[in-house]
Amino acid sequence: MRKYLVFSVILIAAAIYIAGCNQAQGTQAAFPPQSLPVLPINTAPATTYLTYAASVEGKTNVEIRPQVSGYLESIYVEEGAYVTAGQPLFKINDRPYEAQVHNNEANVEAAKANMEKAAIEVRRLQPLVDNKVVSDVQLKAAQAAYDAAKAQVAQAEAEGNNAGINLGYTLLKAPVSGYIGRIPFKVGALVGKGEAQPLTVLSDVKEVYAYFGMSESDFLKFTSQVPGKTINEKIKGLPPVELQLADKSIYASKGKIELMEGQFDRNIGAITFRATFPNTAGLLRSGITGEVRIPQTNSGLLPVPQTSTYEIQDRIFVYAVGDSNKVVSKQLHIVGKTTDYYLVDKGVQAGDKIVFAGMDRLQDGAVINPQLLSADSVLKVMPL
Repeated sequence: MRKYLVFSVILIAAAIYIAGCNQAQGTQAAFPPQSLPVLPINTAPATTYLTYAASVEGKTNVEIRPQVSGYLESIYVEEGAYVTAGQPLFKINDRPYEAQVHNNEANVEAAKANMEKAAIEVRRLQPLVDNKVVSDVQLKAAQAAYDAAKAQVAQAEAEGNNAGINLGYTLLKAPVSGYIGRIPFKVGALVGKGEAQPLTVLSDVKEVYAYFGMSESDFLKFTSQVPGKTINEKIKGLPPVELQLADKSIYASKGKIELMEGQFDRNIGAITFRATFPNTAGLLRSGITGEVRIPQTNSGLLPVPQTSTYEIQDRIFVYAVGDSNKVVSKQLHIVGKTTDYYLVDKGVQAGDKIVFAGMDRLQDGAVINPQLLSADSVLKVMPL
């Protein structure tokens, strides 16, 4: 009986072993090489962008400052309002200046009366001197008095003109058309020429300037790569540029780089450029920030979808499909990028096939069942 039991245990163990082996073989048969999409890599023209942080200003930014002192009597505009050239903006109390004008008018009349009196004395003495009744010294003294009175008239008239100018300064008008900025003063505030803040800033934003700085290394690349004999020729030959706003949207109208400063700023190690953008709709305002994007057309480079890559310690890799459908990782040398692609000159070659998706389940030497994708179909979904 005991022998029979031992024999039965051995048979059961053998059956379990055989079942285990069959199960292992079934498991291997259940996991064939995984099917993954594969994309052929070929050269294609692509546009990349050099981006530079920029600040936007209106073509004309005019600080509205008072030329005379006094209490702010009226404010005719609201912050942010659009005004036209010549439109009244502010009124300073003008009563002291009106009084000054009237006082100077009186001074002019008095000076003219004194001049007329001196002229009468000259006319009275002239025949007496001609007849040698009196000495010509008296006539000369009378003529000098007349000349002095005439000078006083000119002085009084000049002071009157100055008083009239000051009276005119009490009404501040828009020198150009544009948008009103912040108004830090209220009605009743005492304002004058010595104020640190202007009454407001008037911005003409039919066109705007986007100022951006280019580092020394970027500037040297610019001068060596952009065609043209002079800097002006190089700037004129640049293509239209884009303005990317703070929300990452691209401003609808393209701009043109027109100007740069003559020297580098030693404090920031950069030279400033200016790009002009049309702003007929008034969507851009002074003070906003963004990025100027200078397009560059690249040919002879290999566009690799960023979704087909993975990163290890700041190095970018792809899985290339080799002989017997085995994959091998290759490091890419990236010279530029677009929204969806890396532009590569080393690491892969034209005609290579890379795994398009599913890299998280791969390792070097793994065998896959490649499912070839059309490069054109990928470009329709992710255009260069």
